[in-house]
Parts: sequence; structure tokens; C-alpha cells
Amino acid sequence: MQGKLCVITGASSGVGLAAAEALARKGARLALIARDPARGAAAMRRLQTMVPGVEIAMHYADLARLAEVRRVADELLQAYPRIDVLINNAGAMFRRREVSADGLERTFALNHMAYFLLTEKLRARLAASKPARIVSVASRAHEGATLDLDDLNMERRYDGWLAYRRSKLANILWTRELARRLAGSDVTANALHPGFVATRFGDNNRGWFGLTLGIAKRVAAIRPEEGAATVVHLASAPGLDSVSGGYFVKSAPALPSAAAQDDTTARRLWQASEKFAQL
Repeated sequence: MQGKLCVITGASSGVGLAAAEALARKGARLALIARDPARGAAAMRRLQTMVPGVEIAMHYADLARLAEVRRVADELLQAYPRIDVLINNAGAMFRRREVSADGLERTFALNHMAYFLLTEKLRARLAASKPARIVSVASRAHEGATLDLDDLNMERRYDGWLAYRRSKLANILWTRELARRLAGSDVTANALHPGFVATRFGDNNRGWFGLTLGIAKRVAAIRPEEGAATVVHLASAPGLDSVSGGYFVKSAPALPSAAAQDDTTARRLWQASEKFAQL
């Protein structure tokens, strides 16, 4: 990873920050994307302390807004002649239905559309930097969920946990279709389940849900460094240059749900995503 540039979203805390630190220790250069300037600055200070001499830059964007995804992508393209690794990690869950500036349900906008559009904007640069890798954080929460392609915005019936599970299913389906489209380009795309990690995930939700999740994280969650291990493996491990379209758990290939292996749904999701992004 010496000298390779890694772009990481959601990098101011949790899995994203832990992955950034691990990759920096391997010699990678870092272009990090965060939403909050105060947390971003704190993350930079931590990384500079933990990995003296790390080459790092922080970029800011609200990835739930498509215009912001486009802006930060253009910023990255202007700043970096090559991009070796893109790690799509930023995500959240919203117990109550919220709508983005683009009219998209916010979980879908942040957890899926940001992955889709940022990757599309950077795809040519990744291809020019080959071999390159795209790593996307999904979740085992996708198991048992199915996509309603006629109601991706969940206008008819909203449930925050179901919206999150569907977004993680979308991550895996999109990764499969992306890998198919990248075939022969020396750019790979893989998704992963990081585990149940003690991060800021879910802290934006109040009431019984936030309280229950907080207790569960204290009792059962793993450390961010453990959750980041599979991310780092997919971004850096030798021998994975030709592995694409996979789903990984604990740094090993795993089978996602049957719904996550439906290539027809994957293609239809891609087409819907193009329409939402106006590509």
C-alpha cells in the first residue's frame, strides 16, 4: 500500500477512521470524506499522532445530497491524479422517515445512492489507476430483506430498521452489478459485513430504539479496529486483484442471502439508481 491513495467515506470515526489508521500504517496516502468539520479535524489530529508522517487530507460533504456527492467527487478528481482504492463506508439509520434535498428517503440516499454516484464519478479515475479496488461496507442485516423496486423511497410504509436492511441489500446487489460492468478493467468491487461494531451508528435516534441500541453496543459490539479488519483486508491484501463481486465476512468469502444474489434485481436497481442520479 506504500504511496497508494485511499479515498474513505465516513472517515471521522468508527470503522472508517480505524480503517484509515490501519491503511496509513501500511504506507497508504489518505483522502478522507466526513460531514462534520469538528469531528473531521479531530480525526486528522488523531491520525497524525498515531501515524506520524501520514499524508492525509480531509474533504467535507453531506453525502445524503447528490449535489454534494458530485461536488466532493469533482474536488477529489481535481486533487488526485490517481485513486487506487475507494472505500464506501458512510452510512446511517433513521428511525423516522426523512427526505433528502433530492426527494429521496434519507437512508436510501446516504447508504446506497452516495455509494452509487460517488463510485460512478470516480470510476474512470480508478480505471486509469489500475489495478484499483472498490470496497463497500454492507451488513449481514440484509439477510431476510427484499427490495421493493416500485417503492425504493418507502413512501407506502416506512420502518427505519427495514429501510436500513434494504439499503444494505442494495449495497450487495449494486456491488455485483458493478463487478460485472468492471470485468476486464483491472478494477475490482467487493462488499463486506464488518460485524456489530461499537460506533456512532444509530446515535442520531432517540427514544427506546436509541436506548436499546446503546445498551446492545456496550454489551455485544466489537471494537472499530476489529470491524475495520475486513475493510483493510479487501483494500490491501495481496492476491485479491482479480477477486470481484464478492461478499466477505471476517475477511473470508461468504454467501449473502438469495435475494442478494438476484442479478435481475441488481440490474433493475442499477437502472433505478441512474434515474435518481440523472445519469
